Order: sequence, then C-alpha cells, then structure tokens
Amino acid sequence: MGASPSKPAAPESTSKSVESVFEEKCSIRSLPRHSVLDLHAAPKSATGAVSLDNVSTWEGIAAADDKIQLARTVLAHNNVKTLTSRNAQIAIPHVFNTEVDFKTGPVTDQKSSGRCWLFATTNVLRFEIMRKLKLKEFQLSQSYLFFWDKLNRSNYYLELAIENSDLPVDHRLVDFLSRDLISDGGQWDMVVNLLENYGVIPQTLFPETLHSSLSSPLNKLLKTKLREHGLTLRSMSESLRADPTISSEAAIATLRAKKETLMQDVYTIMTATLGVPPKPNVPFTWDYYDEDGKYHNWTGTPLEFYHAFKGKYSPADSFSLINDPRNEFTKLYSVDKLGNIWGGRPVLYVNTEIENLKQAVIKSIKAGHPVFFGCDVGQFSDSANSVGVMDIDLFEWEKTFNITLSMTKAQRLETNESAMTHAMVISGVHIDGNGRPVRFKVENSWGPDRGEKGFMVMSEKWFNEFVYQVVVHKSLAPRELVKVFESDERIVLPAWDPMGALA
Repeated sequence: MGASPSKPAAPESTSKSVESVFEEKCSIRSLPRHSVLDLHAAPKSATGAVSLDNVSTWEGIAAADDKIQLARTVLAHNNVKTLTSRNAQIAIPHVFNTEVDFKTGPVTDQKSSGRCWLFATTNVLRFEIMRKLKLKEFQLSQSYLFFWDKLNRSNYYLELAIENSDLPVDHRLVDFLSRDLISDGGQWDMVVNLLENYGVIPQTLFPETLHSSLSSPLNKLLKTKLREHGLTLRSMSESLRADPTISSEAAIATLRAKKETLMQDVYTIMTATLGVPPKPNVPFTWDYYDEDGKYHNWTGTPLEFYHAFKGKYSPADSFSLINDPRNEFTKLYSVDKLGNIWGGRPVLYVNTEIENLKQAVIKSIKAGHPVFFGCDVGQFSDSANSVGVMDIDLFEWEKTFNITLSMTKAQRLETNESAMTHAMVISGVHIDGNGRPVRFKVENSWGPDRGEKGFMVMSEKWFNEFVYQVVVHKSLAPRELVKVFESDERIVLPAWDPMGALA
C-alpha cells in the first residue's frame, strides 16, 4: 500500500527506555528475530571485520547441535534441494476438479533460452486453434515472435540512445538501459504488440534454429554491436546539438536515418542465425492433418491467421493484474522505458489484492480459458523430478539449519530477493467446498521430462507469495479493475523497479 503522510510525533516521556522507543518507531515485532537489538551488547570485533572470536563462538554453537552435525554429513555430498518434505509432496497431488475442457500438446520446450513469455503466450493461443481445427498436436512458431521481438527490441534500445543522448553515459538510467538491453524475456503487453503487428504462424513454417534454442551467443553478439551503435548515435547527437542552425526535429530525423543504417547489422546477424521470417502481410499456405488423419490446408497472412484463431478472449482485450504489496492497490502502474515496439502499447499493470488474482484465475478456467501468469519460479519449487511441486513448505531448510525465513512479499521485492522470473500457463485448479483454490495445475515450457510430464502443481500458499501477475480478459475481470486499466491515470515506476523484471 502507498505510504500515508507522516504524523507529527508526540512528545516522548523521558521515562521511556531506549528499547521501547525503538520498538514503537520500527515496529520491531514485524522484523525477523535476529533484527531484535540487544542495545547493551558489545561486538567482538570493534572494526566490523569477521574476527576469529566470532568464528569460535559460531562453531561452538553449531558443534553442540547434533542436527547441524548431521546436516554437515549429508550436505557435503548432496544438494540442499534434497531436503524436501515428503508431507508437502503428498499434500498437493496432480489432481484437479476444475480444468479447461480441452487438452493441448505436445509439452513445449524453450531449451536454453529465456523465451518463456512467448511459449506461455503461444501455449494459450494454440488452445483455440487446436480445438477449432481438431488437431492432435500443434505448436505455433515461437521463433517467429522471437525474431520480430528481438529486431524491435534492438530498434527500441537505439531509440532510447537517441532520446537520452543528452544524459551522461554514466547516468543511472543510461547505465541501466545498457546492461541487459535485449534480454529474451518480455511482458504481456509486449507480446500483444507483436501479435497485433506481426500475427502468428504454425511452427512448421518457421521452425527452431540452434540460436533460437540457445540464445546466449546471439544475444552477446547483438549486445556488443548495439552498445557500439548507441555510442555512435550519442556522438552524432552531441555534434548536432552543438550546431545552432540545426533544429531538434532535423537532428532527430538525421539520427533516425543513421539508426536505420546501423540496424542493417542487426538484421544481418539475426537472419543468419534465426532465418528470414515470413512477412506479416504476405500470404502462406499451411498443410496439416487433423486428429483423424484427414488432410487440410489454410491460406492467408500471419496477421489473418492470428485474427482468425485468437478466439473470443482476444489478447488485445486482456490485461495484467499484479500483486505488489509495496504499492497502493486499485491503481494503474507502468514502468519507465520498458517496451519492445517503439510507439507501441505500453506495459500496464493493475495492482490489486492477491485474492483478486486467484478469483480471476478461477473464473477464467471455468470459462474454458487458460491463464498466462508471471511468477518467481526458482523459489521453493522442484521440477527436476516427477514431483513437480511449487510449495513454500517443500524444503526443510528452517528445521535443518535452525533458521527462520521470514521476509514478506514486499520485503523480497525491496531487497531483490524476488521478482517475476518466469511465465507459465494455469490450466486447472482444485477448489474446496468453500469455493477456495487449494492448488493449481501449471503448464511449463521446459519439456516433458521436467515435473509431472511437463506440468507442475502449485499450492495456494506458494501462489500468495510468489505469483506476481495473471493476465485476464476484460470480460472475466472485476468491473472496477477494468475501469482502472482503461483510465489514463497511471503511476510510472522507474526503469529499474522490480516490476520491470521480464519473465
């Protein structure tokens, strides 16, 4: 929630202890137990360095604890993730009483790339295509969207280089933008930009290449070239600004003409590594078999294919609900300088209570529509085996190490402990007799050998703590939140805010 204005402090009684004043001002009861200060304690190291006296004290405590000694024996040869709770695994089986009414396949695999948001989107979109065309298995081309995103993201970075060329190169914004300028990740509004401008095509018409499935070498080369191009544009901009006879409009036109020449390098690299994609307005013919083995074909452009099969829950009419406890609820948020298509739809979030995210998922699943969502998948989850569990009680770390993991969701965001790192699809939910969700069925894009044949099961407690975003169609969202989304009153978060993390 947003912070309310500070109230004048009441005069403090001189009889209050230092500890009581600290407790009142800092709400000490909400802090982890190690944050409770003993104001009479003296450090063993006056300089703040780690002293051998400290080490002796710590070792004395650990050595006297049989449980820690056992942990040392076990963990010398095993990953800490082997400390899984059998009870947690049993408590949330892969069984759901409410699922979408059509099963898609195959389980997709993004391999060694960060394209989860594109896989999650195409996994949602293929649902309607497969149902309508009666297909047994089908994938849309993730590489097609990947190509157009990467090309536009490169242009976006160079446009930002022009826009911010008057700032010093070591300015925080310029530095931030040049760090991870064209990552594989993205956000919902960015994929809507791609769909509305380029459409989609079947995967067979633009299949994977080595560099779409293993993207880091391509990204490294593109980043190197784009940073170089950004410096070129900054230098040109400085020269143009120094000439009083050149208007700002003429300077921008000159810089953009140069940028278009520089983008040739980007296009050359991308087409050599990813292939030359179909153009969105040029017709193609797709030959296919239905589930009964009967031959069919479809002819049209990528944009026509998208509009023919996007279904009644159009991506363009869907938006992101987020749960960010740092900020005020029932407000519209955006993130500065975040996007892919220059001049396209901005990234927009409606911040709301976590219950609204869960209810939006339930309503969507009951309507037969799978849900794109963003989360921090690396937290308390295990997909490396057939269990495929996402639950905050999954690992026995607190018991093993005699520690408490007590940060709140807001504190994790504030300290960079957590952020949206991955996008997946919810296609089922188990609801108890009171109408509350108990667990969720999650379709991942890490292949069929991860989790339960490619699927994960997520507990409600995990949802509360590590789900940050669900995408919902306007017709399935609370009316008051749709009004917030459609309003022009948005709060712009800085470019480096955790809500700018790309799934």
